[in-house]
Amino acid sequence: MEYAVLTGIVLVAGVLLALVAQWRDWRPHLLIVILVGVAVRALLWYTSAIDTQWQPVDYMESFKPAGEAVLHGKDPVLASEGGWHFLPTIPYMYGFLLWLGIPWEFAGRLVTVLADIALIPLVAKLAGGPKANLRALQYALNPLAMLVAAIHGQVEPVALAFGVAAFVVARGPGSPYRAGITTHVGVRLRRGVAAYGWRTALARVIRPGGLLHRAFMPTGDDRRDLRRGMLAGALMGLALCAKSWPIWLIPGMLLLLPNLRSRIVSLFFTGLVPVLFLASLPLVVGSSFAQILEAMSVMGDIRPIVGDWGWAAQFSGGEWQLRPDLVVPGTYLIYATMVFCVFWWRRADPIDMTIAMLIAFMVVTPRLGAQYLMWFMPFLVARPTRFAWPAIIGVSVWAGYGYLYMTQFDTNTWWALHSQWALASIVLLPILVMAMPWGRRHPTAPELATPVPAPAEQRVKSAV
Repeated sequence: MEYAVLTGIVLVAGVLLALVAQWRDWRPHLLIVILVGVAVRALLWYTSAIDTQWQPVDYMESFKPAGEAVLHGKDPVLASEGGWHFLPTIPYMYGFLLWLGIPWEFAGRLVTVLADIALIPLVAKLAGGPKANLRALQYALNPLAMLVAAIHGQVEPVALAFGVAAFVVARGPGSPYRAGITTHVGVRLRRGVAAYGWRTALARVIRPGGLLHRAFMPTGDDRRDLRRGMLAGALMGLALCAKSWPIWLIPGMLLLLPNLRSRIVSLFFTGLVPVLFLASLPLVVGSSFAQILEAMSVMGDIRPIVGDWGWAAQFSGGEWQLRPDLVVPGTYLIYATMVFCVFWWRRADPIDMTIAMLIAFMVVTPRLGAQYLMWFMPFLVARPTRFAWPAIIGVSVWAGYGYLYMTQFDTNTWWALHSQWALASIVLLPILVMAMPWGRRHPTAPELATPVPAPAEQRVKSAV
């Protein structure tokens, strides 16, 4: 990588500035924050695109063929020989930018850089409260986000932009979350049964104006809730169109919605949007029904490769290996851990529950790419825990070593460094565990959507 020193200086300066901002409690105007984020990402985007020494392998051999396939009217999954394992949404964007004549080294990263810039104000919305702009500034200077979006061109920022937007919409303006899963309609129904008996409780469901009547003939307030659920679900569906992992964001989004009806509508639209993009293949690239089924099979076929991260790398010596004996039990471990997180944080704010789920995934997963570590980043920056910054700096240093240092060497040296790099990742696991929101298992954290107070002098003028 030709611009490793310049990139390293920008990333380190960004971390130092973010820490100073935390110390001095800076709260700059959001427009200034966005301009800072645009400036640093534009610099790294340009230097990465003109780099003649190194370009990411998957960026050139997986993402580029997917975009070229769409440009030539072919299925991106099948035409790129299985290099693209997701829905065609992002390749549609790639194909359009290539059709405009933008060189690939710029075009592919443009999608992810723009998405990462969109995340800056979204993090402010997600954080809420008087420190919203501080959190946005800290995300604008986040080193891992810049590495993934502007250098690697991985599509995590696209999935996160839609996913975080879904959280913001689901929460709604001025509606901080105050209770956990215990507010579910099932709990209220059980309380109704205990108070009035089964017959009276059933009558409250089926009578005119009851639950079923309001579900099919919603009132004004119900319509607003349903529109909120529909939009949040559509945004989450777009996140799933970029990558499959945002499925772990769905529980938190649903819990932020106000009632069961809006959650059902949201879940429906979350599934509908990916289906529509899958069904668009015959119209956009002329795929047949048989080819769609074949593409779905390819998308579901994930090879059990380990050797990049965590506990599984210790069994492979940090080398890439096909190890079903590690991936299969590791997958079940992921499912069990997600269930545990939902139960353990069931009364917490849904954003805290989501932070716990995403960080726990990083701890127990047997396979991981450096870009996966960005999953929890907007949420953790918006609602930092006590050990948030040790975790952010730790994973950024680990990823930066792979992006900036290891790319300076030939293939054989890279492989030798890679094994040590992968084995060293085990050190990060306890730091990530400590960064989970252990002290926020109940909805007693500060409100998320408290309006930012006006400066003192402005309040005095308005009072006069």
